[in-house]
Parts: sequence; structure tokens; C-alpha cells
Amino acid sequence: MEIKQCNPRFLLIFSLFFTTISSGVHDIDRLQAQHPGHHHRQHYNHHYCRHGGVKLFVFGDSFVDTGNFNRNGGSWVEPYGYTFPHKPSGRFSDGRVITDYIASFLGIKSPIPYRWRKIANQDQLQHGMNFAYGGSGVFDTWIKNLPNLETQINSLKQLFVDQIYTKNDFANSVVLVSTSGNDYSFYLRQNGTLQDMSNFTRRLINQLAKNLKQIHELGVQKIAVAGIGPAGCFPQQTASSSYKICNENFNSASEFHNDVLKRALRKLNYENRKSVFIFLDFYSTFKSAINQHKHSSGNMDCKNPLRPCCDGVTSQNGCGQVHENGERKYVVCKHPELSFFWDSVHPSQNGWHSVYLSLHPTLRELLLH
Repeated sequence: MEIKQCNPRFLLIFSLFFTTISSGVHDIDRLQAQHPGHHHRQHYNHHYCRHGGVKLFVFGDSFVDTGNFNRNGGSWVEPYGYTFPHKPSGRFSDGRVITDYIASFLGIKSPIPYRWRKIANQDQLQHGMNFAYGGSGVFDTWIKNLPNLETQINSLKQLFVDQIYTKNDFANSVVLVSTSGNDYSFYLRQNGTLQDMSNFTRRLINQLAKNLKQIHELGVQKIAVAGIGPAGCFPQQTASSSYKICNENFNSASEFHNDVLKRALRKLNYENRKSVFIFLDFYSTFKSAINQHKHSSGNMDCKNPLRPCCDGVTSQNGCGQVHENGERKYVVCKHPELSFFWDSVHPSQNGWHSVYLSLHPTLRELLLH
């Protein structure tokens, strides 16, 4: 496989984008009201949450998008939402994503997607808002008119101008940023190579740092920034080895990105003389969760955690794709609750829950320091 043809993340979105769906009306209240249920064993209502009126504002891509993506495809087609809420809900998973788990950790409902703001009531707005959009990046990506990170931040600024949120809201809020995967995917689609990627990484992180400053200037004091997961272990990269071997070249590129990002966050914190920016280590937590799945005695029905639960019938098919007559071009595994990856680039609900558990120490730091 040629390097320039291997996209680290989110190529699936492109193929799903033009798929049509027929979905019921999005039930915002019901989706927001349900926390991660039996998966969520601990609930952290710290002093910061109880008395600060904490809100969660989310920026980024499909890892954290909970309903902003175009309703004509992608996360709005079956079998997305298979586990929760048993129909497509705009999440690129069979169920909940990391946004839902972090919101529950904060003791609040998952923040309402930006696209539903005009029909939201005050109760829905009080938990914050999700601006993330599947397929987007720090820079513009291959799908036209997607809101890049700066556009998402400008949308939040406009809500401040419109007096939907106040400076006090921002001072008592937590921000989650998860982005950059699509930037690399677009870079490679434009014939970029892994060998020349380091300069692109530095340019990408420089722009991301500027965006993070914009968020902090609104008065936000707690900003969690996710690194990149081990891209070489995503099913998109392991398919050629029958989902058995990670591509270490892509993993090395992911580690380099994370190292540059951590240095940028340390610099920002030094300039502010306090820990405003917290690094969420998706790389280590993904690898740890994958290794746990490999050695789990109760995981015999899903022996290979690198294999996606929802997989195309052929290498040209993706999760959710159908023939003109409605026949599925994909298959879903028998036990999604035992899988780590849902499709070729996104974790399952179970996968995200495993990552979330590994992030507990970092999330405590986010609240208590």
C-alpha cells in the first residue's frame, strides 16, 4: 500500500457523505437526559461542578460530534446509533462518544449540538454547546463548507454577542477540543507523505495554539485538548494485515504530533502562569484499551480488537452503505458491546468507555487544579 493512499482518519466520512437517510425527528431532550447508564460506574459531582454551574463547550471533529453532521449521511444512517439510542443520533459510533462520558463526569447532560440551538430551551442551553463537526479540521478539509476550528470558535463568540452566554458562563465552563485527524487525512489526499509530514505538523500545531488562545481569551479557564490516537492501529490501516498488525509508521507520526502539541500546551500554560490547558492522551489510552481487549478472557467473541464491528462486505464498502435496492454493503458483529472499534476509524461505545476510564486521572486534574 502506498503511503500517500493511507489516510490516518475519517476517509469513511467521505464515502458516507452522499448516502441518503430517512430518520425520525431528533429527540433532543431524550438524548440529553440519558447518561451513560450501566457503563458509568462513578459520577464526579465535585465542588467545582456543584457550585460553579459548569458548562461544557466542545470543538472538533467526528470523535466528539453528537449531531452537527449533515443529516443526509454519515452518522445519520443505520446502523450508527445501534446500541444507543437504537437509531442514528449524529454520533459516529454505535452509541455514546467521549463527549457524552466527559459531560457525565462533570455531572451535566451532554451539551446540545450547535445545529439545534434555535429550537433549544434554557434547560438545554445551560449545559453548554457542542460545535464539533464530523470531517472538519484545524484547516479546511476535503468536504466543502465544513466549519473548521476557527469557524466553530467564531460561532461561540457570536452566541456571546447575542447574549446567549455570558463571561460568567465561560469562566465556569470546561472546553473539550478534539481535532487534527482530518487535517492529516486531507494532507495525504493531496499527495503529502509521512516523510515530509513534520513541517505540516508544526504548522498545524501553530494554528491550533492560536485557536486555543482565542478560546482562553473568552475567559475559559479549563481547556482539555485531545492528542491523536495511534493512527496506525485504526482498522483503516490494519485491514491489509487482516487487522492484526499496527502500522508503526503512522503511529510514529501520531506520537510526533502529540509531542509537538504537548510542548505547545506547556508554552501556553507558562505564558498564563497556570494550568489552563490540559492534554488528553488519546494515544496511550487507546493502546492500553486495545491491549486490555486482546487479553480479556470474556472477550472471546471479539478476539481481535483491531477489527471493526461494522465492516464493509468488500474493501470498497463502508459501514452504513447500501445498494440501490436497500441491501446492506456492510455487516455488524454479533456483540458490539465487546468491540473496541465501531467502524474503520471510530471507536465503539465500549471503546470510548474504555478510553474514558483511562482518562479519569486527567479529568480529575481538569476539575480540581
